[in-house]
Formats: sequence, structure tokens, C-alpha cells
Amino acid sequence: MSRISVRGLAVASATAVTAVGSVVGVASGSVAQANDADATASDATLLADIPVGQQAQVQTASLTQQASYQAIAADEGAKKDAEEAARRAAAETAIAKKKAAEKAAKDRAEAKAKASRSAGDFPILGSYSIGQIQDMAAQMVPSGQFQCFSNIVDHESSWNYHAVNASSGAYGLFQALPAGKYASAGSDWRTNPATQIKWGLNYMDSRYGSPCEAWSFWQANHWY
Repeated sequence: MSRISVRGLAVASATAVTAVGSVVGVASGSVAQANDADATASDATLLADIPVGQQAQVQTASLTQQASYQAIAADEGAKKDAEEAARRAAAETAIAKKKAAEKAAKDRAEAKAKASRSAGDFPILGSYSIGQIQDMAAQMVPSGQFQCFSNIVDHESSWNYHAVNASSGAYGLFQALPAGKYASAGSDWRTNPATQIKWGLNYMDSRYGSPCEAWSFWQANHWY
């Protein structure tokens, strides 16, 4: 290798390193030191010693190496940004899962507490208004399932616990057929809407999984 080639490579390397150092200094807000200026002046002197015909080749090599260093720096920056975004996403997912688990636990506790209620927990009356029956249901059905539960009762009996289908004999809030099915929830099923509600909730949970699943089936088939 000739002296000029070796010296040209040295200039390319020195120029590239100086350029990258300058870029990093600007990005970090640092102030150029005196030795940086000396290095740049030295590089300029070396470049001036190279014949004009070869200066362009040396400068091209320097710029190529500088671009390579900048690309590496950019890749590192992008990698750090991606890692930080992944950490944030993981943290947000963990928080969301925790909240979902807490809500599920709360819903299960509510459902268990309400399911334990029986007809005996409510005053025995000679008759019940629609509002009183709905209040009973709200105290027995999980809050997240109540609207679905109510939709079914609306369509089946309009909240009339004495409703009878003249053609089939289906009876009560849920139009149970035969009517005697209510007896599994209590012997007072003919006169106590709370007993019918308990039976209806158990039926929806056991057959469909929940009142909302039962309502979805009802919407598709118009029976449940």
C-alpha cells in the first residue's frame, strides 16, 4: 500500500471520527473543546498534503464512514425507544389485568351474596306491585346482569307473577312450563314473586351461564 493510500485512510478515519464527535456534542449540548479544533485543523492539513486528484476519494470515504456511524447511532436510539414503548405497554397491560381481576372478584362476591338471598328475606305481602317485584329482583340478580334479566321478564310476563298462558298453561314471571317447576325454589311459588325470581335466576345460570347469555339466546330464538 502506498504512502498516499495509508495517509488517505488515516484522514478518512480521523475526519469521520471528528464529524461524529461533533454531532454527538451538539446532540448532548456539550461545548467543543480546544483539542477538537486542533484535530480538525490537523485533518485539514493532512488533506491538503494529498494530491487534488485523490482528495475527492478520501473525502467520499470519510463521508461514508460518518454516515455509517450516524446510522448506528440512529439504530441505537430507535432500539431504546422501542424498548421503552414495550415497557410502557407491558405496564399498562398489567394494570388493566389487575383491574379486570379485581372487578371480576367483586362481581363474584356480589353474585354470591345476592344468590344466597331467599324468598324469606323479603316481607310477605298479600299482593305485590311491579315496582316491588323489580326491587326484589334487583336485590337478587347481579347488577351487571339485571338489565338482561329484566328484558326476559318484560317479554315473558310484563312482571306479572300471576301471568298464565291460556293455551299452554305456562305460568308466572318466567312462564315456566309446567308451572310446578317453580317448586324447586320454594313451596310458596304461586304467591311469592321472590321464589319465582330465585327459580328464574337459577334456571338462566344453569342452562345458559348467566341472564345475559339467556337474553342473547332469547333474542335469536324468541324463547329460552
